[in-house]
Amino acid sequence: MMDARWDVVGIGENSVDHVLRLPALPGPGSATKFQVSSTSHEPGGQIVTALCTCTAMGLRASYVGVFGDDDDGTRLRAALESRGLDLTHAPVRPAPNRSAVILVDERNGDRVVMAHRDAALALTPEMLPRAALARARVVHVDGVDEASSIEAARLGRAAGAQVTCDLDAIGAGTAALLAELTIPILAQGLPEAITGEADPERALRKLPAANARLRCVTLGAEGALLLDGDRVIRCEAPAVEVVDSTGAGDVFRGAFIVALLHGDPPERLLRFATAAAALSCTRHGALGGVPTLAEVEGWLRRV
Repeated sequence: MMDARWDVVGIGENSVDHVLRLPALPGPGSATKFQVSSTSHEPGGQIVTALCTCTAMGLRASYVGVFGDDDDGTRLRAALESRGLDLTHAPVRPAPNRSAVILVDERNGDRVVMAHRDAALALTPEMLPRAALARARVVHVDGVDEASSIEAARLGRAAGAQVTCDLDAIGAGTAALLAELTIPILAQGLPEAITGEADPERALRKLPAANARLRCVTLGAEGALLLDGDRVIRCEAPAVEVVDSTGAGDVFRGAFIVALLHGDPPERLLRFATAAAALSCTRHGALGGVPTLAEVEGWLRRV
């Protein structure tokens, strides 16, 4: 049976987040014991959060990644399926699911993430659903299992898909992956680290991504920057009361994909994605912060 036509197929990370909210994050010279204000276990992971943003805004999305067979993995699968995410190509392995401990500063929503993944949860290129990738409008990858992300990006681009990414660190395969992307969306500081250019705009221009006309970097509280060929577009982040910034970059990417597939012009696309990310910061958790299409559009009409 032929794979369905997907708006977006995402390849990469899922996680169960164990969130500890603190009056302040530990720092140099701070105390060695802290009173935790509250705790929660929440579904997360950069790729699935982006995909759930897409489904919340009306797109059809399929996830390619590996789950553990423990209670965390079982609950996470159920949470993702309840949000409309297809898990046909997401196998379960006998291992604990990937998890992360996230420390959240209650004063400003800043966080520190500490993650662990069992080696049994690695996604190999042989596990990729080639038919699904060939029928996707967008293929979205991260840098966790680089060989699989590179192959998925190659297959998607060869089939005519837009290929986006969530990269926040340099890996052994970063150059090969950049060569396959059509729209790199990089974390703050990464274009500079890759190119050696101190300025983010110059770094994006110098990025070794020959197939990318649109190039984007998220800038945290400063918003985001997008290159459309030679044209630079900047969007400041709306002022919000930040509760938790966990997942904001993932929501940005999901909203970016939504606006891209809606055919929005670059200025509108960047404004929409930036607004969605800011709105997510006003709520707790990665998936808990995912807004709907109506919420973002309504907010944009008011600001």
